[in-house]
Amino acid sequence: MKIVPVAYLASYALSVLGGSVAAVVLPLVVLASTGSVLGAGVVAAATAVPAFVVGLFAGVVVDRVNRRTVSVVSDVVSALALAALPVVDLVWGLGVGWFVLLGAVGALGDVPGMTARETLLAAVVRHSGARAERLVGLRESIGAVSVLVGPALAGVLVVLLDGATALWVTSATLGLAALATLLMPRAVGAVERSGTAGQPVWRTGLVDLRDGWRVLVRSPFLVVVTAISTTSLLVLAAFQGLLLPVHFTALGRPELLGAVLPSIAAGLLVGGVLFAVLGHRGRRRAWFGGALVGSAVGIGVVAALPPLVPLLGGGVVLGLASGCLGGLTGVLMVERVPEVARGRVFALQNCAAMVAAPVGIMGAALLVEGAGLGTAALVVASPWLLAVALGVLAPATRDLGRRPEALGDGTADGTARDGAGDGVGEEVRA
Repeated sequence: MKIVPVAYLASYALSVLGGSVAAVVLPLVVLASTGSVLGAGVVAAATAVPAFVVGLFAGVVVDRVNRRTVSVVSDVVSALALAALPVVDLVWGLGVGWFVLLGAVGALGDVPGMTARETLLAAVVRHSGARAERLVGLRESIGAVSVLVGPALAGVLVVLLDGATALWVTSATLGLAALATLLMPRAVGAVERSGTAGQPVWRTGLVDLRDGWRVLVRSPFLVVVTAISTTSLLVLAAFQGLLLPVHFTALGRPELLGAVLPSIAAGLLVGGVLFAVLGHRGRRRAWFGGALVGSAVGIGVVAALPPLVPLLGGGVVLGLASGCLGGLTGVLMVERVPEVARGRVFALQNCAAMVAAPVGIMGAALLVEGAGLGTAALVVASPWLLAVALGVLAPATRDLGRRPEALGDGTADGTARDGAGDGVGEEVRA
């Protein structure tokens, strides 16, 4: 089934590209329509709340409903929410209320779609026979390219079209992502329904959410990986969203930000390709430790806020190491998260990521205000070093050997699920 991995990667690329373009165009449309920076902030905050709530329960839906179907419906909902903005602008004119309403509707598709696409990965590996390392590495590279191309494409669209009209293109991109997902056979997204005697499979959402939380917190490995990924997002968001813009603005060269951020994306691209080609070779522990140390070196250089050339070098190293680390952790997650709880675990991690970015930016802003830019950069970078130390020293990451049996039976370690507890396995051994 060669079409399965191709369709999956195409869907992933189009979805990430659409989100990347929307992240640039939408704030510009809000500002142009409302004329208020405060209004833009209100829209961002108001839409983040339903996105977080929906994200928490997205995993419950993904673990109950065909994951291919959830991915398609989510992309369609997000596409329609974006397409509605230029229509409303033509008919009634856009205001803050419309942005909040349609943003909340879009949130119904964003996180569930992201979670469904992540949970599909194990099934794509299973149905296509492709190496997990190759598929995850390519996904990381494609994501880096989409993030790199998205802002540039958004800039072109805003110049050629007015902001609201440019949203049509973004909506069409998400629609194409849904069509690409439809190319995969429906069986790829089938959910393994399991339960014990006297215990219904279709339980309440809160109970299922609790069970997913138990799977996450009872696995030392998942706790460590979630802590590392959340910390890295917090630190990167702080540098990309505030510290580097403030740094270059203070130098009177804000345009240089457009060189540093692509250097990180370029490193991510190379790191993803490197892992896709060579990730199945060598010891995983060596890949893991090398990527963690490399990311620490990269963020250390960036946090020092050196002249442009060393800063670009630090960005490339950071991206390269992060691309390899993202590829490896993606494979490990595929192998070690139980199939029946995969959606809930990934949804909880995605919600943590949603919180990490604004917390990082807000914390960086407070530090800059109170201690100055240089001190703030070093303080913000320090959690990354703690995460690296956790990854290197934690017992849960000492054995990263392959567990291909997890791709076939839906368990994390090939053992039978313990039906006496929550129905998804009482523990996930690292």
